[in-house]
Amino acid sequence: MVKLPRPARALNSKGRVLDPRALLAAGANKIDFERLEALAGRSLLEVGDLDLATIHELCKFAALLELTEIARHRPLAGKLIITAFFEASTRTRLSFESAAARLDARVLSVPDGKVTGVAKGESLADIGEMFNSYGDLVVMRHPRVSALDEIRTNLTRPLLNAGNGTGEHPTQALLDWYCLFKWRPELMDLGLAADRRLHLGIIGTPASMRAVRSFLLLALAQPHAVAKISLLSESARPLDDSLVAAVAASEVELEISSSGLDEVLPSLDAIYMNSIALLGGSYEELDQRFSLRGDSPFAAKAVVLHPLARKAELDVSLDDTEHNLYFAQAAGAVFLRQAVLISLLGAIDRVPAGVHYLAS
Repeated sequence: MVKLPRPARALNSKGRVLDPRALLAAGANKIDFERLEALAGRSLLEVGDLDLATIHELCKFAALLELTEIARHRPLAGKLIITAFFEASTRTRLSFESAAARLDARVLSVPDGKVTGVAKGESLADIGEMFNSYGDLVVMRHPRVSALDEIRTNLTRPLLNAGNGTGEHPTQALLDWYCLFKWRPELMDLGLAADRRLHLGIIGTPASMRAVRSFLLLALAQPHAVAKISLLSESARPLDDSLVAAVAASEVELEISSSGLDEVLPSLDAIYMNSIALLGGSYEELDQRFSLRGDSPFAAKAVVLHPLARKAELDVSLDDTEHNLYFAQAAGAVFLRQAVLISLLGAIDRVPAGVHYLAS
């Protein structure tokens, strides 16, 4: 048996540090690469595009990538990835570009829609036609929910949704759950005992926060891992019709509150929060009643996730505590996105067999 290597270094300098070996060990150090090979050529537009078994395999693959020097095998050599960001981004764009570059892919970057033909009135449909000639896969962020359908009018290359208005942000949700699975690998066990399931707190408005929407949808799809969700939102209507339907179809209990945090916080195992909502084409910040600090009344082992960027709702006094999982969450983004890129680009066969079954 080949022993899994230790991570070369802690990727985050503050907060809880996670070891991906535990996640792999929970799956007997085996990855179903045939399931990942089936993703070749597909697009990823929403979390519902992937079943839970595939999500588990992607997360195990990300853990393996976090532990190995995959870059020297150049699995995406000769591939060209277009990152087209028509809306501002720091972490998402750079983590996708870092993921691609570390796999030896080349990147064509559109960091601002104002520098494209859209500024002159060009349609996304026509831009999609041009992208067919320029790259092998497109990562796109756009402020309009409808942008995905518009660019896919002519686009034939795989499309990765990096955020479409108030719609979804699927790879953010994947890396959120990758982080939670590293924190507690037992959450992937479909037979998990009821008393080990999470009481999740979600602070934000899923109807207008795409990262929160995608995270909630994945939580609702995992009744074996999540017993209850407490949603705290200042909005009178935090769920739109599609989310109401998803809640109704799920076995996970959900309660909604607009009151402060202190009553529910001591009962939460994990808290997911976001501060910025897209409303009517502009950004609005979360009410400060829903802020977290180092002295907030957390349960002893509770953890906090946040997709970042943060404002005053997530105080820096939390950074040096064991409740801080948000820096480890961000640190895992490159590996999860590497796993997605390799799979969608049909490059699983470029990952050496020795890496496939490192611990077998």
